[in-house]
Amino acid sequence: MIAIIWTYKVRPEHRPAFEATYGPDGDWARLFAHQDGYLGTELLRGEDESYLTIDRWRTQADFDAFLAAHRADYEALDRATERWTVEEVRVGIWEGGFQRDHLRVPNAE
Repeated sequence: MIAIIWTYKVRPEHRPAFEATYGPDGDWARLFAHQDGYLGTELLRGEDESYLTIDRWRTQADFDAFLAAHRADYEALDRATERWTVEEVRVGIWEGGFQRDHLRVPNAE
C-alpha cells in the first residue's frame, strides 16, 4: 500500500468547497475510484486551518495506471480548484503494509 500526502493552505472563502471536493466522497475521490487499486482518501484539518490529504493506493503501479488513463481529467480538476488555495505541497509518498513483527519497538527496560 502507498499513501500520497499533500498539504494545503486554503483561502477562507473556499474552505466549504475545498472540503467537499477533497474529502473522502468528493470529486477527487470519485475520479480516483475509476481505477482499480484506489483504496480511499482522508482529509484532515490542522489547528492552523491548513489541510492534509492522504490518498491511499494498493501500489505505485495502480496510481501510475490511473494517471496514464485519466491525466486530462486530473489536470482539469486541478485547474478548476487551484484558485482555492494559497499553497499546495506534495509532501511525498509513503509505503505501508509492513508486518507487525517488523514494527516492534525494543523494550526500554
